[in-house]
Amino acid sequence: MTARIDAAFARCRAEGRAALVTYVMAGDPDPETSLKVLEALPKAGADIVEFGLPFTDPMADGPAIQAAGLRALKAGQDLRGTLALVRRFREGDDRTPVVLMGYYNPIHTYGVPHFLEDAQAAGIDGLIVVDLPPEEDEELCLPALAKGLAFIRLATPTTDEARLPAVLANTAGFVYYVSITGVTGTATPDFGRVSQAVSRITAHTDLPVVVGFGVKTGAHAAEIARGADGVVVGSALVDALARSLEPGDRAGNGTVEAVTSLVRELAQGVRSAAKAPAGP
Repeated sequence: MTARIDAAFARCRAEGRAALVTYVMAGDPDPETSLKVLEALPKAGADIVEFGLPFTDPMADGPAIQAAGLRALKAGQDLRGTLALVRRFREGDDRTPVVLMGYYNPIHTYGVPHFLEDAQAAGIDGLIVVDLPPEEDEELCLPALAKGLAFIRLATPTTDEARLPAVLANTAGFVYYVSITGVTGTATPDFGRVSQAVSRITAHTDLPVVVGFGVKTGAHAAEIARGADGVVVGSALVDALARSLEPGDRAGNGTVEAVTSLVRELAQGVRSAAKAPAGP
């Protein structure tokens, strides 16, 4: 299923631009609204969707995504329900890649073989599991690759030349460069250093390199897009959704639009940072 991811990046290269990768939390603020948001993201300009797995101890996430996970858990969202949402999404969209992002515990509890079967059947394209290092590849990475699912790694500003080959080994789909140290949504990246880091990673891999953490506006997205193959935005979208909610964390009439209006701004930013189109 990495074919959908590969095709998305190929389309962006043909258009001479970076990809826009959007993150939202599955089940936030409730499953039905979450599905509407998921369905609306590609129409607003998202090229790839990361769908967060709610978890009770999200150690790498900042306040916005932690709160989103709590709202989703309160609404009854679990891994089985998340796969069900993606299955419903696939009834109307067989083109947009969907990558599940989260922590290993819910997958381990579900059972790795069972999870991979169900993820493949649901139409999942890849996995980002932030707390499984390369030394644990036999747990999930290698079985996922055998099922045709991309296993996407995170590289960080502290990933040095000695560590980078291990991070890139068995990586598929794309490489996710975390542009700041710390948790999600807490700072703005140094755009000059990001470009240098992307160049360092691309010297070791032919995979696309996307950059996330700290991207909040269309202007930020344009800056990152000039030096990367993709731009990831998560906390800003989750924040936009949270601000639209009614008392009791209920979806309001403008909840979906609150997310998609920001996605349109981000998509415009990415598209404004034109690159040379790829050749035939």
